[in-house]
Amino acid sequence: MKILPLLLTTLLTASVLAQPAPVGLELYSFRDQFKTDVPGTMNKVRQMGFREVEVAGTYGLTPTAFRQELDKNGIKAVSLGADFDDLEMNIPKVIAEAKALGVKYIVCAWIPHTADLFTIGDADRAIETFNTAGRLLADAKLTFCYHTHGYEFQQMPTGATYFDYMVQNLDPKYVNFEMDVFWVKSPGKDPVQLLQQYPKRFLLAHLKDRKPGTPDTMTGHADVESNVVLGDGDIGIAAFMQAAKKAGVKHYFIEDESSRSMDQMPKSLAFLRSLK
Repeated sequence: MKILPLLLTTLLTASVLAQPAPVGLELYSFRDQFKTDVPGTMNKVRQMGFREVEVAGTYGLTPTAFRQELDKNGIKAVSLGADFDDLEMNIPKVIAEAKALGVKYIVCAWIPHTADLFTIGDADRAIETFNTAGRLLADAKLTFCYHTHGYEFQQMPTGATYFDYMVQNLDPKYVNFEMDVFWVKSPGKDPVQLLQQYPKRFLLAHLKDRKPGTPDTMTGHADVESNVVLGDGDIGIAAFMQAAKKAGVKHYFIEDESSRSMDQMPKSLAFLRSLK
């Protein structure tokens, strides 16, 4: 008599798992699991319904071998994280990895700078590097985006932020942006307002939510355990999703850096599915 309920539960679970996720996944969310078991973790990514991902490292595998694991699970790598140094000095390496993985976008998430102070020199170095790299990547049919990380919202003597300065000096033909909503909220900015201020410049987005009461910071560093289930935090994910559709964001990736990411991910997906 117990077999039928068990069978129904199994079928229901399989049906839920088979639902395609409404957004993609930043694979860094499961970095600890990938470090010990790439095939098993990739299978879990598929079971959660993800069909698009952003790659942040290949965990000891070659890009070609990592691509094989993606292909086995019917998962498409949309974007790839690249180090600033490689963008500045080794573009052929970046292009080769991108081609092996089959991505369209290259993303840089960190500009080198001293301690927690971002300066005009750091911004100018990034502008020169990104404009050059973006043009070379475009020649290879790749699109470059800079991922916001909080420190670029420090204020210049003019009153503008370094982010404003970078937007004005980065050529939109070759360089656009990935908005990490956590790292826009963290320095006290409004993700929706920023989308509206710079329409069509944000092509990608990282979705994460922040535990209410978490202190703001402009350093680009924060406690990863402040990452909570989407919809449970203070960022306003529902409003962001509505605005992002109008602002030209093309791909979204959940990024949960907490130690609870594997448990929180299904709840975050359920929240996104609930949005109108």
